[in-house]
Amino acid sequence: MARREVPDEVEAIRRGIEQCLSATDQDGKVISNAKYGVYAFYDYDGEPIYVGQTMERLRVRIRRHLTNQRTDAVAMNVLDPFEVAEIEMWPFFELEDRQRTTEEVKNTLNAAEYTVFNEVLGKSSFSAVLNEKPITSSNMIGLPQSFRKRIIPDELYELRKHPDIRIARRANTIARLAQVISERSVSKGLRHTLVVQAQRLERLAANRLAEFFDEPDDSDLDESND
Repeated sequence: MARREVPDEVEAIRRGIEQCLSATDQDGKVISNAKYGVYAFYDYDGEPIYVGQTMERLRVRIRRHLTNQRTDAVAMNVLDPFEVAEIEMWPFFELEDRQRTTEEVKNTLNAAEYTVFNEVLGKSSFSAVLNEKPITSSNMIGLPQSFRKRIIPDELYELRKHPDIRIARRANTIARLAQVISERSVSKGLRHTLVVQAQRLERLAANRLAEFFDEPDDSDLDESND
């Protein structure tokens, strides 16, 4: 029997991820090939939902989050890859200088992640992201030029953005995260993530309900036709 290919929707999103990870900077360097860097994920409302850093190449780390190579954040139901609509990357090519010590690299990445974290919090209407682990406090530093791109193709974007689909998905994520918390000894950060997810679900559901108050009820239409 011939091996079945992945669904068209999955394949289309994978292509979108690869297009993002193949983008080049003004010098022609592939941004995601940077061994050291910081990244952020955004949802369909442009809300920042996750910030991370890597010392193993941006493309490798981002793929692990968004494809079948699971990370702790995905496995613990902190981050749902379905929610990720856009990626932003900050590459630190200069850190690949062999004269830099591991400690220097780590300190710079910590400072960069802390800077990005504070920047995206300023853009969040919740003043929060879904990171379950605290970002290492550091001095703020100047960041390299970032690159941000949507990974969901046009033909799928409106469908996946539909609030009813996102409400169902988010509620399921919350249920699975709550189950993890109920079965293990977990950090305060993971419980905070649960609260943030609940706030995000409440906002989405409330906005969806508000849309119906702007429309006449069927009963109102029936009365108008009498």
